[in-house]
Amino acid sequence: MYRFLLTPRWWGINVFALLAIPLCLFMGSWQLSRFEDRVNTHQQQEDRSARAKTEAARPLAGLLPVDTVTSGRQASARGHYDTGHQLLVPDRTLKDKHGLQQGFYVLDLLRTDGGKALPVVRGWLPGDAGSKADRAKVPAPPKGEVTVTGALQASENQGTDGVQAGGGLPQGQLGMISAASLVNIVPYEVYDAWITLTDTQAPLRAVPPAAAEGSGLDLKAFQNLGYTGEWFVFAGFVVFMWFRLFRRDAEAAKDAALGIAAEGEPMPERGAAQGEERGAGQGEERGAGQGEAAPARRG
Repeated sequence: MYRFLLTPRWWGINVFALLAIPLCLFMGSWQLSRFEDRVNTHQQQEDRSARAKTEAARPLAGLLPVDTVTSGRQASARGHYDTGHQLLVPDRTLKDKHGLQQGFYVLDLLRTDGGKALPVVRGWLPGDAGSKADRAKVPAPPKGEVTVTGALQASENQGTDGVQAGGGLPQGQLGMISAASLVNIVPYEVYDAWITLTDTQAPLRAVPPAAAEGSGLDLKAFQNLGYTGEWFVFAGFVVFMWFRLFRRDAEAAKDAALGIAAEGEPMPERGAAQGEERGAGQGEERGAGQGEAAPARRG
């Protein structure tokens, strides 16, 4: 009854199912592992951020380059602010007891003893960076040699929240905090990192450090979880379609063996052959009867 499984059509179906099901299960498991990794790194990042608030600051050079381990750690650097290149980073939100508020970062470049400059976000102010009245509220950076301490952050990129990578900003504003965006603004080298100060001058408010890229439960993490479900659904769909096709062809083979034709299809060959045999037998009987009666009439 199941000899149809040996047909070329079913060979193709079986090979496809044997390849598709393991592939879907593998991809689903891989996406699930990606989601679990993000959950683990998110928890580790939260633990490190909590410890960083109580740990002593370390020299900047010992924490570079910034990665998921050093991001958010307290770093210290010594130098003097370049008062001629103060920059405002517009359209940055900060959460408080009233919810999210729109404002801007105040960024200054600290010329360190090593020669490079470290971008330092001295704080956040509500308002519009393009407003002259709001810019007047920005306090001047300290003069002379200072030691700054803050949470270390990796350079921003086009995928970072709030970044304006398209350019077109007025002079004195910066859309993305990174060495690449500062290279054409200042005439000296800049660290590929920045810090956000823990203690700020009034009326500035401290900017909390962001989680390292790829370590938080962001949209990408939940996309991994959604893809996990999709791949497992695909595997179940392949199994379902295989059994559906198998059942259909098995029932068709069973009906053919019983001489039952499906609706809209001709009778099976077995039934047609039986009809031809019956017709031939009846023709022979009629021919024999006519042949016997003819001599009786001639006599």
